Amino acid sequence: MEARSFFKTWPFDDIFPLEFGRKSICETANEAREGVSNIHLWRKYPLTFHDVGLILCASFTALALGLSVYLIWRHASHFLKRQEQKCIIRILLMVPIYAVVSFLSYLAYHGAVYFELARDCYEPVTIASFFSLLCHYVAPTLHEQKDYFRNIEPKNWIPPLCWLQRLAGGQDKGWLRRARSGLTWFNIIWVAVFQYCIVRPIFTLIAAVAQYYGRYCHSSKDPRFAYVWVLGFEATSLTVAMYCLMQFYIQLKQDIAVHRPGLKFMCIKLVLFFCFWQTHVIALLTAKDGPIKPAKQWISGPDLRVGLPSLLVCAEMAAFALLHIFTFDWQPYNLNGKGLLEGTTEDQPGVYACGPLCAILIAANPWDIMKGFGRGIRWLVLGVRRRKRDHSYHGVQQSTLAERRLAALSTSYGVEVRFGQTSWYDGNARTLRRFSEHISTGVEVTEWRGLRGPTRRRRAVAKTI
Repeated sequence: MEARSFFKTWPFDDIFPLEFGRKSICETANEAREGVSNIHLWRKYPLTFHDVGLILCASFTALALGLSVYLIWRHASHFLKRQEQKCIIRILLMVPIYAVVSFLSYLAYHGAVYFELARDCYEPVTIASFFSLLCHYVAPTLHEQKDYFRNIEPKNWIPPLCWLQRLAGGQDKGWLRRARSGLTWFNIIWVAVFQYCIVRPIFTLIAAVAQYYGRYCHSSKDPRFAYVWVLGFEATSLTVAMYCLMQFYIQLKQDIAVHRPGLKFMCIKLVLFFCFWQTHVIALLTAKDGPIKPAKQWISGPDLRVGLPSLLVCAEMAAFALLHIFTFDWQPYNLNGKGLLEGTTEDQPGVYACGPLCAILIAANPWDIMKGFGRGIRWLVLGVRRRKRDHSYHGVQQSTLAERRLAALSTSYGVEVRFGQTSWYDGNARTLRRFSEHISTGVEVTEWRGLRGPTRRRRAVAKTI
């Protein structure tokens, strides 16, 4: 009797407003039947809030499309470095895709969920492309990238993981410890980034199927619907990928400073923040039980729930399209204007890899992303157990370690390196100065040469000191 009275007094109704055995009703389905407000904002101009927002969305989308298409075409028509510019074109495609989808969501409220789900599938492509771009800045091939990371000392994890290390055994012990090998650390980052490439599409497909059968219920916090679960898994996967991408950037920012990766990383972070967190936060705030309610006179429910985030994304994409002009500049790849890429020697390609249409087709081919995910799975299955066989886990003489790191780093700057009793670097003077600023061993310019030929560039030879 005491147990029955205890359960009768227990506030189940406060914790679970609806019993799980009862048929659930999605309020979003009822909200989808709402129409937009027909009340004009001004007497002289027959424009509603929906009309004004649609005009602004169209204007911002046209601006974002124009700037993005121009920059993409410039990179495609000056396709000099295939691996780098392939990643850059994919990153630049993010802005027009997001802008067009947001405009379509504003234009057709009833299909906004499907439009946004299709848009979200491009997020992992952007993250994987930026990670690959940083890797190609370090070295052009995966083999050379492994050599580079094999000879670095990984930095400790950034907050908040470094704070949790005290509870898990410390910086060098426990399951949150810093990796002993730079190659193992690189593989951990690789897996963390490419896992998002499969997690996001899977849950996007689940959300689309749930929406079709009326079980998605966008912006609902009811655990009987798929929205809250899809949001939780996608947010966790995105957080892990972005955290490891930030760790990767902090480790490499000095060695690849010549490519200005900081501004590029900021663009990626802000776009993903505005398109993921901003949209979901507004959806939760404008839900039926949320604090923000529509103004029935001018702003209807669909204008607030779908129109407002779509309008914000269109405006933000126009701003990012303008920022990309300076962040992902195409001029360094222009052979007609500057002869060769800044920081390269005449051994670099003197002609473009292919034409613009072929370059766009290369960037549209996702096979390298699929291979990247497959490599991550292979390392989890086999590489984790065999990782300690690598010589990076064993003692290496400091001089040999320094030479290998300098050799791998020189590839990023396009500097030729030869080893003998001393290490020599052959490259133009400006590149050598930048190269010497970002390595632990100093470089002294010892010899100047004026070269003849079509490039007409001065060259310098330097040695380590």
